[in-house]
Amino acid sequence: MLLWFRQRWQVEVTFEEVRAHLGVETQRQWSDLAILRTTPALFALFSIVVLWAHQLQAQVEFSLPQSAWYNKSLPAFVDALALVRQRLWQARLFHPLVQQPMW
Repeated sequence: MLLWFRQRWQVEVTFEEVRAHLGVETQRQWSDLAILRTTPALFALFSIVVLWAHQLQAQVEFSLPQSAWYNKSLPAFVDALALVRQRLWQARLFHPLVQQPMW
């Protein structure tokens, strides 16, 4: 029984993270078909963020936020999302300028 609970726990955490940060099950579309299209897209976005953060974590220095009462050893989805957002903002704000000819 404990083994089944432990295996299910990872799935439950994934659903909770997608609900909390990406709004799964809170869509406000007019049709059921729109909801059926949106939910897989949000899970795909979740997967892209996780994979991209994993790749970035191997490339750049990344420190997990720590608190006095809880030491993290692995990043949560919110940490991965923050890393990806930071990278996107850096790419947008600090991209190299392309020199345009004067004439």
